[in-house]
Amino acid sequence: MNPQARVISYSSACGTLTAAAAAGTYSDPAMRTLDNFPDIPPPPADSLGWRRAFDALAARHGTALTLAGLVEAGLDRLPLPGSGNTLLRWQCLAEVAALDLSLVKLFEGHTDALAIQAELGARPVPPGSRWGTWCAEPPQARLRFERSDGDALRLHGVKAWCSGAAVVTHAVVSGWNAAGEPCLATVALDAPGVRISGDGWQAVGMAATASVDVHFDGAPARSLGAPGDYVARPGFWHGGAGIAACWWGGAAGLARLAYANAGAQPDGHRCAHLGAIDVALSAGAALLREAAAWIDAHPRDDAHVLALRARLAVEHAAETVVRHAGRALGAAPLCRDARFARAMADLPVFLRQSHAERDLAALGGRVLQDKELSACRL
Repeated sequence: MNPQARVISYSSACGTLTAAAAAGTYSDPAMRTLDNFPDIPPPPADSLGWRRAFDALAARHGTALTLAGLVEAGLDRLPLPGSGNTLLRWQCLAEVAALDLSLVKLFEGHTDALAIQAELGARPVPPGSRWGTWCAEPPQARLRFERSDGDALRLHGVKAWCSGAAVVTHAVVSGWNAAGEPCLATVALDAPGVRISGDGWQAVGMAATASVDVHFDGAPARSLGAPGDYVARPGFWHGGAGIAACWWGGAAGLARLAYANAGAQPDGHRCAHLGAIDVALSAGAALLREAAAWIDAHPRDDAHVLALRARLAVEHAAETVVRHAGRALGAAPLCRDARFARAMADLPVFLRQSHAERDLAALGGRVLQDKELSACRL
């Protein structure tokens, strides 16, 4: 995602879009479940079972593991955020991130699309389908939704930052109706009027996500929810906090590689860097666990402050890991260890899905406005 784009996404920088959606009609008091999608097995009962299945796939395929492989193995059937097992959901995202940050970018988008559709009461997804969540809204690339019959739509325009466009089969996309309201739709990417370009992606870090521009020329789609539902629903900030679990997982994967390359008898300087990594990861993990527990205890409440705090803390922790991993090990693994070098290039790009000081300012403003001073108490 472009860090400079104004987005309908997990960003405090999207003031105008959040305000436009504040009057959305989302009011369903029932937490949707993956029972809406009966063709795919239920989520794993515990993290151990999921991790064993994932570890087996990772051992077989390594960083060649794909989104299709995860979906075919049923590992995308994660608990919904706020359904009582949010931490397990985030643990699964973190494990994928530790293996491959580009893969988790696609996996998180897929599982987020499933969660959005479940929360908004969508029709069952096709078995084996792979989804993207494309809701960035840069001003030069916005979709226009043309109403057809019932919930049928026609999509017009260009969608930017479409991660995994070449490998997903469907997408949840944001756009604007004739009244100028922000809306969501689901679209099959093999539908007439959809053209996946090679434009808009020159990245080195996160290169494998291939987040290109996709063109829609009257493509058929279905409306999802009511205008404003994307950001009005409780799950919006639940998903925003889940992104932090991906960042944390990427940092944890980098830390594992740093520990593995530390040598049999690391000197004091190297140990100091590894200690700094441990402190950063432990603090981030503690805040993510706290956030997951709060979301499960308050699934219908506004998690904006909680999500911003978790995201910013994990962003800081991940940046700390990147800095100390490089200083601990020097140039050798950056030049001779492909996986380490790729992780060091990928993680800073993924972290720019944060809006840095803008999010810090938004958090500070909300804390003052709400007199939310829990951080000042132990």
